[in-house]
Amino acid sequence: MHQIDNLDQNILRVLTKDARTPYAEMAKNFGVSPGTIHVRVEKMRQANIIEGTKIRINERKLGYDVCCFIGIILKSAKDYEKVIRQLETFDEVVEAYYTTGNYSIFIKVMTHTIEELHNVLVTKIQLIDEIQSTETLISMQNPIKRDIKP
Repeated sequence: MHQIDNLDQNILRVLTKDARTPYAEMAKNFGVSPGTIHVRVEKMRQANIIEGTKIRINERKLGYDVCCFIGIILKSAKDYEKVIRQLETFDEVVEAYYTTGNYSIFIKVMTHTIEELHNVLVTKIQLIDEIQSTETLISMQNPIKRDIKP
């Protein structure tokens, strides 16, 4: 396992705020060479600490006004893999978690409207035979949205 030090943590903090920050700018701010930054980033990539870079999309600006979480209770625990494979085919399902507690699977679903959410529930999710029941929680706001602090 790759051990990260303060420089690695600082690099990760900068990159999680803006992945396009030039290595030269970070090097100047941290008192090291751009080559050092490059080597550190590459080592963190090889160790899978950095798994890629991606842009952050504002879902609301694209018309996705409904965010909800759906707790799923399976008929049998053995059905988990099959249900996940089916959920992966639905574009509206943007996250899925295998959980303890009341639900076997907890998913995040994004839709444009409540009607679209209803359609996804009735014509997709609730038609999966291996699902015993679901509970839907609609998100009113997302006041905290951040990456883990390195």
